[in-house]
Amino acid sequence: MTRILPASLDEAAPTTEAVVTGRKTDHTVNPRRRRRKEPDQQDRTNISDLDRRNRRVRIGLGILNVVLIGVLIIISAGPLLWLAKAALSTSQDILREPFGWWPSGIQWANLVDAWFKVDVGRYLINTVWIALGTWFFGMLVALTGAYGLSVLKPKYAKIVNGAVLATLFIPGIVSLIAQYVTVLDMPLLHWNLINTFWAVWLPSAANAFNVLLVSRFFDSLPKDVFEAAKIDGAGPIQIFWRIVLPMSKPIIGVTSLITIIGAWKEFLWPLLVLPSPALQPLSVGLYKITASAEMSLLMAGMFISVILPVVLFLIFQKQFLKSAGQAGAIKG
Repeated sequence: MTRILPASLDEAAPTTEAVVTGRKTDHTVNPRRRRRKEPDQQDRTNISDLDRRNRRVRIGLGILNVVLIGVLIIISAGPLLWLAKAALSTSQDILREPFGWWPSGIQWANLVDAWFKVDVGRYLINTVWIALGTWFFGMLVALTGAYGLSVLKPKYAKIVNGAVLATLFIPGIVSLIAQYVTVLDMPLLHWNLINTFWAVWLPSAANAFNVLLVSRFFDSLPKDVFEAAKIDGAGPIQIFWRIVLPMSKPIIGVTSLITIIGAWKEFLWPLLVLPSPALQPLSVGLYKITASAEMSLLMAGMFISVILPVVLFLIFQKQFLKSAGQAGAIKG
């Protein structure tokens, strides 16, 4: 029989890993592939493959993973699960055992009664209107403002950019009185916007954070495309509508998500400018009925107000996360 000898002495010699672990090293693996994997593995963890082969290390890592996952589940899903349990319990159960694991009986009627008797349906419709209007005007200001600062770049762009950035350092509570006086008597027009959705839509549209966020994304867009469009005769509006907007879907998705969530949970400003119960959103309406409504119906109303954004996020989470990832990437 013919014995196949190793190609070289280096190939036949046992490696340090084989001596320590007692396992044979596979020489058939392409060295180029091994060189590519090693940096990735070192970046992902501080525990080497050699340590992971130790039984105590594996058991310790398993216990640590279970504990961390359990803590994260309790922190993230715990309040929502407790609210769901309270929404389906009687008022006596909520007051007698507020931290009980399971209600004495599932009261599905609480959701129906909260919808009709506590007017959660009307508050929900008002909340949707406020969120949609805030999103529309907020995106209009953010996209057009960022387009002017980042793409058109007039001479005073740096001054305006610095002024917009400076507004981020002003606490919102400081400008609250000035905003209320402006809404109470619009400059030049002398319109009173109190008790109208315009009083919520217009002040929230001027969001400096969204303008700066979108302008930073516009800075990363390839300028050669804009120059080519200008050579072909495209004007600023055509470049904005046909080139910038189609290329900005990721940042539009991220900014839309931030704007809608902020409008959905806004409390103080709608409380000031919407005193009529017929126009109040969920955050204000549920607060106003806290003293008069039954506890179980109040919990059911809170659960309805919370579960809808969660369901929408779970349905569109792939698009949201994809947009967030693409918005952080700089494409040249």
